[in-house]
Amino acid sequence: MGQDQTKQQIEKGLRLYQSNQTDKALHVWTKVLEKTSDPGGKFRVLGCLITAHSEMGKYKDMLKYALDQIDTAREMEDPDYLTEGYLNLARSNEKLCDFQKTVSYCKTCLNMQGTTVSLQLNGQVCLSMGNAFLGLSVFQKALESYEKALRYAHNNDDKMLECRVCCSLGNIYVQLKDYEKALFFPCKAAELVNDYGKGWSLKYRAMSQYHMSVAYRKLDRLPDAMECCEESMKIALQHGDRPLQALCLLNFADIHRCRHDVDLCTLKVHCLSEGIYRNQGKQEELREQVVKFLQCVEELELYCGMCGESIGDRDQKLQALPCSHIFHLKCLQTNGTKGCPKCFKSSMKPGFV
Repeated sequence: MGQDQTKQQIEKGLRLYQSNQTDKALHVWTKVLEKTSDPGGKFRVLGCLITAHSEMGKYKDMLKYALDQIDTAREMEDPDYLTEGYLNLARSNEKLCDFQKTVSYCKTCLNMQGTTVSLQLNGQVCLSMGNAFLGLSVFQKALESYEKALRYAHNNDDKMLECRVCCSLGNIYVQLKDYEKALFFPCKAAELVNDYGKGWSLKYRAMSQYHMSVAYRKLDRLPDAMECCEESMKIALQHGDRPLQALCLLNFADIHRCRHDVDLCTLKVHCLSEGIYRNQGKQEELREQVVKFLQCVEELELYCGMCGESIGDRDQKLQALPCSHIFHLKCLQTNGTKGCPKCFKSSMKPGFV
């Protein structure tokens, strides 16, 4: 496969990936990797595979492709390719929590004598280094790295990088327990998405919403926390971003724990897990979550006494009667009876809740 055909197939894979046809995109890219004779094309398709496996949460595969990519860059003896290859190695080790290796690879990137292309990657290198120092709880060096990354973002007018750095700054201030700053920075990231992100991947919006949700939870603003987390989870489910799905599930549990509604937390987790397994086509796991969800609904009596469908798992209009039985508002409106459909008390006058 020559250079032109390699380029066409890589672009085909990107279109599939952007339309959420991940498996088909991976198949196209894997075939390119097997057949291409173009070193530059091989390097680029490995970069696509690294990004895809990162978003799928398959970090060992991400590292495997990153190692293949750095070998390709060494064969080409191009400093720009080497810088990008070492950056992907740093990111892979960051995801696998091998933070010492991440710092080492980042330092290698910064010491490379490349062209302007390599220098433009330095902001991303500093961001990855900051994340590694944060993982090592070396907060001062983490902040220094984030400040350098922000400087690169401003100098290069790189709004995407600025958005990512703001989210990481939100994360560090959560750990340092300055929750006002922890909210300020992801809010800034969300503003960048709204102002400049028309052509960006939705993952930037999802990322900012997640970090806002964590900060809102820490500030005990639980309705805001729930709203942001639901928005982030919605995007994560649409794009098959498994790591973010896991973070959102954990945050949902923390929000419900703060509300002291542990049973509703369990219901929410089963409901979201069901959606994840349905999107992945894992039928056995899906059936297991459906059974657990229905058991939880039965135990908590969280179902409408008229239509029998569950309540409490999604946004719905409900109505509580004076007898405290809860129904879907639409079911009461279409029922026509003068008594409670469950206990048959005569008053249909709605309660206060």
